[in-house]
Amino acid sequence: MKIRKRHIIILGLVGVLLFLSYRWTSEPSETVDLVVIGAGASGMSAALEAEAAGVNVILLEKMPYVGGNTVRATAGMNAVETEAQKEAGISDDVEIFVGDILESGHSEGNPRMIEIMARESSSALDWLTAKGADLSDVGILAGHSKPRTHRPSGGQPVGGEIVKVLKRSIDDSTVDLRLEHKAVQIMVDHDRVISGVGVVDKTGRKYTIHTKKVIIATGGFGGSPEVFVYYNQKLKGYHTTNSPSATGDFIGLVEDLDVKLVDMSYIQTHPTVSPEYGVLITEAIRGNGGILINNSGKRFANEMKNRDFLSEDLLSQPGKEVYLLFNETVRESLAASDDYINMDLIHSAPDVETLANTLRIDTHSLNETIDRYNGFVESQNDLDFGRRSLTVTLDEGPFYAVKVTPAVHYCMGGMLIDDNARIIGEDGNPISGLYAAGEATAGIHGLNRLGGNSLLDAIVFGRIAGRSAVE
Repeated sequence: MKIRKRHIIILGLVGVLLFLSYRWTSEPSETVDLVVIGAGASGMSAALEAEAAGVNVILLEKMPYVGGNTVRATAGMNAVETEAQKEAGISDDVEIFVGDILESGHSEGNPRMIEIMARESSSALDWLTAKGADLSDVGILAGHSKPRTHRPSGGQPVGGEIVKVLKRSIDDSTVDLRLEHKAVQIMVDHDRVISGVGVVDKTGRKYTIHTKKVIIATGGFGGSPEVFVYYNQKLKGYHTTNSPSATGDFIGLVEDLDVKLVDMSYIQTHPTVSPEYGVLITEAIRGNGGILINNSGKRFANEMKNRDFLSEDLLSQPGKEVYLLFNETVRESLAASDDYINMDLIHSAPDVETLANTLRIDTHSLNETIDRYNGFVESQNDLDFGRRSLTVTLDEGPFYAVKVTPAVHYCMGGMLIDDNARIIGEDGNPISGLYAAGEATAGIHGLNRLGGNSLLDAIVFGRIAGRSAVE
């Protein structure tokens, strides 16, 4: 009896080993025209453009849902010469927009790519609107000289709106969307030509998709402290606003393909993030009239300056303790602010005195700061810090305040692409069959990205990548 049991156990183990051996060595395969890796805004846009041209597309997403970092976007998407701007009487154009982008990036952005992004912005907005997106509200963000940031009416968060319409379009198309399918390898043949993508599904099954064209739209690496600290040691200990999916997958996918990675240390921090949970407090609150105060109740900077400079100003304050302050008028202009209230991130009070006591700030100092700022709004001249956007006086309560600190937000570095979204190799030439879009790419924004440009970048170059792959 003991021998029989032992034999049964041995035979069972052999069977398991044979099964596993078969499972890992007999990988199934299939063939398709195009594989898109990543189902955020750039990946879905690329897949839809290619599918519209009659190409068979497989869209891979490692997470159990689409959207990536896009779904977290709040403030809006930039565009110029739009119908919404015209209806609001806003005079803006491509040249002014390009100038703002270059200034924000400290003149290190690629002028050619920036011009394409700005010139295509209106058509990108129209493309999304035609798919059902509500992007009718227009506001201004830090670093902009004109209101050009589009979001849903009432100031609702923009990311969910864009992801919703793109996902609906994917569902209505022939694009083969595969959730929880992670691309682990981009394969090449003996001539170094793209030949396929190695994939692992949620069960651990490995398989190969044979293709000669691949678009990488995996996003950046801001969701992985291990990776962003590797590239920029100064960011050790920082929170992040990024999705857990933003782990820099493109780095491993192209490490053997002689792809040119540039600006990897250029990592942007967002100045207003809740330190408790790492929740980004939208820049639109400042754009619509909010101000920043330190623990002495004093303003200390132009709230609308570029993100990198403002982050430095915040960190230089006593105790690194800073609050974003606004009133009911600002709250009513942005539905997104209600989310923060519902998350219990925001202190509210009926008047300035009560708010000051709650924050343990000197009441006289805070009253003096608000009165002085209101005077600047009335005269349209900020004598202290030169803020240009002075739209709302903070004279009527209730009043609101949220503690904020800088956190890792966006990676300007990644794979270098050309104006056709083709990935550039170490030799300076495009790699045949390999394209990219979104935060996985580099060379566009320079040292600092202008708020509202991440979605624009993703949509514009996602569409370009999809068209280029077809051509």
